[in-house]
This record gives sequence, C-alpha cells and structure tokens, in this order.
Amino acid sequence: MTARSLDGKACASSVEVALHNRIAALKEHGITPHLAVVIVGNDPASHVYVNSKIRTCERLGLTSTHIELPADALENDVRKHIENLNLRDDVHGILVQSPLPDHMDEEGLTELIHPTKDVDGFHPVNLGRLVQGRTDGLLPCTPHGVMNMLEWGGIELKGKRAIVLGRSRIVGMPAALLLAARGADATVTVAHSRTEDLAERCAEADVIVAAVGRPNMVKPDWVKPGAVVVDVGINRVDDPSRERGWRLVGDVDPAVREVAGWLSPVPGGVGPMTIAMLMSNTVRAAERTVDL
Repeated sequence: MTARSLDGKACASSVEVALHNRIAALKEHGITPHLAVVIVGNDPASHVYVNSKIRTCERLGLTSTHIELPADALENDVRKHIENLNLRDDVHGILVQSPLPDHMDEEGLTELIHPTKDVDGFHPVNLGRLVQGRTDGLLPCTPHGVMNMLEWGGIELKGKRAIVLGRSRIVGMPAALLLAARGADATVTVAHSRTEDLAERCAEADVIVAAVGRPNMVKPDWVKPGAVVVDVGINRVDDPSRERGWRLVGDVDPAVREVAGWLSPVPGGVGPMTIAMLMSNTVRAAERTVDL
C-alpha cells in the first residue's frame, strides 16, 4: 500500500477558486478585503511566510499592508499599530506574525486585536465560540485547513477514532474541537508529552493529526493500515548534502506512506492550506461589514 496524497496545494487552489466569486461580490459593494500584517524582528522563516501571504493577497486581488518593526521595538509600539488598525474601517483582518521577540507578550497582543478582525482565529472570543461548538466564526487557520483537506479528500469522519498529537491553543486543541464538532462527529483523543503508550494509542486511530514539532516522530508501526495521517509539523533539520545545509521535514516519518491510506506531504500539505484559510477568514471578515 502506498498512501494517497492529501495535496495541500491542490486543495488551496480549490479554496481560492471559491473565493474569487465572494471577492467579486464584495467589490460590487465597493469593498476590497484588506489584510494587515505586523512582523517584528528578522526571523527568516517568518519573513518567507509573510511574503507568501502578501503574494497570495496580490493573486486574489486583496489589499495587503505590511508593517515591519525591528527586533528591539517596544511592545507598546506594536500595541499602537494594532490599536490604529482596529480603528480603520478599511482594514478587515489583522495578523501579528509569530514568533515575537521574547520581551513581548504574544498572547496579550493577540487579545488586543478586535475579534471581528482576528483572522488568525486566536482571540479568546473566537476560540471560545469554537469551544461552544460554533464553527461559523473566524476559525484558527491551520486546524481549519486540516478540516478542509480532509473534506477535499472525501474522508468520512463520522464515528471515526481520531487522535491529535499536541495540545497547543494554535493547532492541537482547536483541531480536536473541530474534529469532534457536529457535522464532523469524530471521537477524539488529545495526546501530549505525558500520554502513556502513545504509539499504541495512535495505532488504534483512523485519523492521526501530528502537531508536536518533533521531526519524524510518528513511525510506521504507530499507524493502522489505511489510516489518514495529517502532518502539521514543519521542522528544519541539518542536511549537509543540501546547498543551504538543511531541509524541512514533518512530524511523520516518510516511511508511513507505505502503511497509511492518506498522508499529507511536507512541504506542500498543511502549509498552503493555512494561507488559504487566512485569505478565507479575511474575506469572511469583510463580508460581515456588509452582511453578505
């Protein structure tokens, strides 16, 4: 058995096709969805990611604002930018790129973003709605992208056993809530560093979502034959054979493809879907201003 690919690029393309009509409808009302990104510091991966977001905005016809601050900027400087963007009627989505420098309170700054403009879906109001079982709001982009990939693959979740590896507020917990929500109806286990017999628990699951940030952690003997495996991890490992001296790997050992029924690639899996769902949230935030 060789796993079929949960192709994030193909799925993201289908999301963008669906967004075009919604964006056109907004422009008929004189509204162009507008995403503002605040980035602090010189982390190379963050800048690559932000540039990808800007290019996607350009491709879809969205307006984007890019606010770049030095690593030694004061937290109050970031707060002022967020407060100003909150007040601008022409800005529909605000994102503060993670990670922030150590001297800044990332969660506090996230909470400062108005919930209606929180296109990352991390504000307590938006996460709280998700806990209530409401999926009609601004959902966290990566977990929402995972759900869209599963739907794109025609994968039935109702009554299936799913395990989420990782309990972060950004990916793990929201993914578990979405998998268990009405309409998906999976039976979900959340595993973490203190989970006993982790390999055995994974081997019982029909769906594995790996989001722990440990390279190649999920091995073939952890996976039930035919299971669906979604690899959220993006880890940089040394590779002297590469010109740049490193390569990207996921949380799932590539050999899992010989056991699983479906497997998302790294790169080219969850990453493109995260950006696609960010665009979808930005369009949704704009639609709410005219009740579309």
